Amino acid sequence: MELDLTPRLPAGLLAALRNEVAILDKTEAMSRAGIGRGSDLVKDRSVRRDKIAWLDGYSEPQRLLFECLEQIREGLSRRLYLGLKRFEAHYATYHPGDFYKRHLDSFRGRASRVVSLVLYLNEDWGLEDGGELRVFSAADSGQMVGQVRPEAGRAVLFLSEQVPHEVLPARRTRYSIACWFRQDEVPLPL
Repeated sequence: MELDLTPRLPAGLLAALRNEVAILDKTEAMSRAGIGRGSDLVKDRSVRRDKIAWLDGYSEPQRLLFECLEQIREGLSRRLYLGLKRFEAHYATYHPGDFYKRHLDSFRGRASRVVSLVLYLNEDWGLEDGGELRVFSAADSGQMVGQVRPEAGRAVLFLSEQVPHEVLPARRTRYSIACWFRQDEVPLPL
């Protein structure tokens, strides 16, 4: 499902988030993204080339975004009976030539990441800029069912375990926020 979150976000929030991720990118505070978690984490540049920085909610733009994401979590959980308990999110930066090949956002049957949300932060994004999100059928047919241009305020929601998708190569720097609504509890520190 594609929607425009601009009217629902506080005025100026998209610009503040875009500014924050641009500063993180320029100061090299972002890390090369990997595939998997923990000891299974692999950084394979033939599959994924973006850089990420996890959001913690401490800056004012992130705090405001987290309020909106919490409302979305509550609404999804209440209306669709999903039992969503929390969310996690990160900034993603794709420089020219960066991409993320076809994948799912959660391993089937793990029931941790349930719903994925991608929020785009890019002003004046044209077709020539690339970086579209390509979405495939949840069935095994692998048929492409949609393609989304990463324009500021546009958001895409889909089931994390069931909807394969990819990010096509960007031709200019592309900023987004990826968020996952989860059913598991926050892990306790050791």
